[in-house]
Amino acid sequence: MKLIRVLKFAVPATLLTMIAGAIIIYPERYISSCLQGFAMWAECVLPSLFPFMVITLIMIKSGFAEKASLPLKKVTGLFNLPPAAAVCFIISICSGYPAGSKCVLEFFENGSISAKDAKKLSALCSTSGPLFIIGSVGVKMLGDKSAGWKILLAHFLSVLIIALIISFFSKKDGDADLKRAPVKGNLLYDSFYGAVVSVAVAGGFIAFFAVTAQILSDFNFLIAFEKLFALFTDERSARAVSLGLVEVTVGCRTLSAAGGSLSVPLAGFLITFGGASILMQQYAYFGKAGVPPLYFVGVKLAQATACFLLLLLICA
Repeated sequence: MKLIRVLKFAVPATLLTMIAGAIIIYPERYISSCLQGFAMWAECVLPSLFPFMVITLIMIKSGFAEKASLPLKKVTGLFNLPPAAAVCFIISICSGYPAGSKCVLEFFENGSISAKDAKKLSALCSTSGPLFIIGSVGVKMLGDKSAGWKILLAHFLSVLIIALIISFFSKKDGDADLKRAPVKGNLLYDSFYGAVVSVAVAGGFIAFFAVTAQILSDFNFLIAFEKLFALFTDERSARAVSLGLVEVTVGCRTLSAAGGSLSVPLAGFLITFGGASILMQQYAYFGKAGVPPLYFVGVKLAQATACFLLLLLICA
């Protein structure tokens, strides 16, 4: 146990020190990677995420979202989900990461859902959005709008199917003990402030992990993943997927340049799994709602695998 505790702190400390050292030694390379990360955020994430994040927070903080979800109580109840599930899922698929996780946390903090509900919703409300998948990945990266639509369909289906299976076979959590927190503060100010902070934090995650992915690749820390994925695809695509496990936007962009025969299914896998950057963005919210980290990563891996298999059938 003592060894585990030591490794728990030693491994992250060593990794962070290595990243800092690499930036100091090769500033011209990694400062450029950081700028590229912020550029990808400004182009691919900011336009789609910010407006929906504002709308999400206004709806939840005003109580409108909770009231709008009540008519769906019977439908969500069939899958042992709280009424808020439908609203959170719609918000998630419209705006993408990490709006769904932020939505779940807001409902949890105002007392509308329990920790058990949040755990189930973490599987359902964890999706990318159509603007990123179709516009950024399909049109701009892959140069094929239809490929974007295929990824979008497989992505939503895989998330929905796995999440509903988990919820259907889990016990329904009663809401008798839930206490709704009173609404305080300035609605518009709090909503806009929360949206700005959330979107800015998302940009920080993307930029940091874009640099991290480049450093890990340069120093061959991803070589084991590259060798593993090379068993199923070409070397360039294998490298792209390895980068995507760290930062998904970088991985998808590199994957599109590689142009392999499995580029569409692999892009679907990366988008659905999310990579370290997206996983940590979401867990910054889900963790506060008591969602176990290994459970969440396992669910995302299952959904990503399902998306990959669906796209193999769709693209066949």
